[in-house]
Amino acid sequence: MARRLLDITVPSLAGKRAVLTGGSDGIGLRIATRLAAAGADVVLPVRNLRKGEAAVATIRETVPAASMSLHQMDLASLESVAAFGETLRGEGTPVHLLINNAGVMTPPDRQTTVDGFELQFGTNHLGHVALVSHLLPLLRAGRAHVTSQVSVAANQGAINWGDLNWEYSYDGMRAYSQSKIAFGLFGLELGRRSDANGWDITSNLSHPGVAPTSLLSARPELGRTGDTRSVRVIRWLSTRGILAGTPETAALAALYAATSPDAKSGRLYGPNGPAHMGGAPAEQSLYSRLRSEDEARRVWQVSEELTTAPFPVS
Repeated sequence: MARRLLDITVPSLAGKRAVLTGGSDGIGLRIATRLAAAGADVVLPVRNLRKGEAAVATIRETVPAASMSLHQMDLASLESVAAFGETLRGEGTPVHLLINNAGVMTPPDRQTTVDGFELQFGTNHLGHVALVSHLLPLLRAGRAHVTSQVSVAANQGAINWGDLNWEYSYDGMRAYSQSKIAFGLFGLELGRRSDANGWDITSNLSHPGVAPTSLLSARPELGRTGDTRSVRVIRWLSTRGILAGTPETAALAALYAATSPDAKSGRLYGPNGPAHMGGAPAEQSLYSRLRSEDEARRVWQVSEELTTAPFPVS
């Protein structure tokens, strides 16, 4: 089946600095390439510098004049996130776009971050919370657009308040859903607090739908020695243009949410196809798990305490 080509227009980003997590492969590599092609100064904080260097080389094959800088940062280490934030604050350049895209998904056995948090909660959520906190002065200076990548998994499950770190009842998929619900609530609360405190930050959410990426592929470092059945099915659907998207189309929602003049704070953007698995980016109704402002405030407070990276109080 032929796939109808989908794309969006990314406006000129000349003179703007964009920070993107998870930009060394998959959806993130596509996002980074489009940001560079639009003229942004793209900052890639990566866990694996060798992989990051390969990504920069790939981007420059398409965008020879790309303005890129590479930094080491591991979202699973709060010390590493703080060091990256200190480096960028030392440079003093305002940040105009922050796309929180990196993530890990469903290790078969419970793993923890350097700081002892369940790996998905610590990486997908807490590491990004700390990053926003450490970059806040630069985000305010750039009147930044912050886009946080959630998942269709944020439309199921709940926050396991009695065992946030899944020490007693680990379930990889439920823990993944929790990390994305918490992160979505944080992203929405960031927008509300920006409005209340005059931070001049636009904060919204995106999700990529369903596409064949490395999230569910073989990842020996996560204890997954082979591709999951899910990713094999997704690849089959994607290559035939059935329901699922591609890494290129899956990147569009985050690009739209971060760069479109029509994208608003406090909104969720994702593919508009059947079941929101693929298609062109469009605004969607907030998932039911993301609608409680009380829950969002609770997530914000707990996240500040766990990361020891507080935000200023008005």
